[in-house]
Amino acid sequence: MIDYSWKILANRWRVRSALVVLVAVLALAAPTWISVGGGAAVAAAGLGIRFWAAGHIRKDKRLAVSGPYRFTRNPLYLGSFILGLGLVWCGRTWWGAGIFAAYFALFYVPVMAEERDRLRKLFPQDYPAYERNVPLFLPWRKPAPPTEPRNWDPAVFRRNREYRAWVGTIVVWGLFIARMYLP
Repeated sequence: MIDYSWKILANRWRVRSALVVLVAVLALAAPTWISVGGGAAVAAAGLGIRFWAAGHIRKDKRLAVSGPYRFTRNPLYLGSFILGLGLVWCGRTWWGAGIFAAYFALFYVPVMAEERDRLRKLFPQDYPAYERNVPLFLPWRKPAPPTEPRNWDPAVFRRNREYRAWVGTIVVWGLFIARMYLP
């Protein structure tokens, strides 16, 4: 039987829905060179977190507990959130900020819950302790002690195709710069 719970649908539609959010934020945007520069700095921090995380995660093969996964169970989503804050900063609109906040709450909160449930099933021996010791999203407490000395791996980064986030961000920044010159 197919499970169409919101967690599953949110996971399936979050990337496509992000395009709708991007178009809405762009339509409402009033960027300036200062907002584009400030937003780019914030977005670069988000991309940096995603870059770091993508070199540590071996999806569904091994529980990621090294690198940024010592600080938060969802560093890729935290990086996406910070990247989104950079886009909102760039757009300089409260409406855009509200749309982004609603999108993130509507899609990423259930996606994190779905992923938690999936990882509990995949790693029943390791995940409970990891869940107890590492925060779900915001790294608000002391990081978990390293359990294995796994370093960032460029082959894992390439396999996870994280370079697409960088390319997409460059394209989006070009759109915001173009938006400065369009009414």
